[in-house]
Amino acid sequence: MTEETADLVVIMITGPENKRRLPSAFFLAATAAAAEQNVIMYFTGPATELLKAGAAESIYPLEGGKSVADFMKNAIDNGVQIIGCRQSLELNDMSESDLAYQDMPLLTPSQALPSLGSAGKVLTW
Repeated sequence: MTEETADLVVIMITGPENKRRLPSAFFLAATAAAAEQNVIMYFTGPATELLKAGAAESIYPLEGGKSVADFMKNAIDNGVQIIGCRQSLELNDMSESDLAYQDMPLLTPSQALPSLGSAGKVLTW
């Protein structure tokens, strides 16, 4: 977790079950980060599945368009910090070794919520 208070937190709950909804969250996060805001995306519940190696690369919100991995990369390249929910890994039959980003922080909700809740703005997606 960053020591600096986040300007924007996006709590990602939506996962592969609603692929057309995903790009907007990454666009908003990337745009805020590009505007020099401190942005965190916390992936929990079904959204944790997007963090599995190879998963985001195989999800296309629009046929012939960009993959969710492309949207995620754009957000990360603009400075968005990605954090995964440790408890959601088990709920999604995943382990840390399944993650695409091996250096990504993993926090339980009780570890994450105090810092996430102190952000200037919090969106759930």
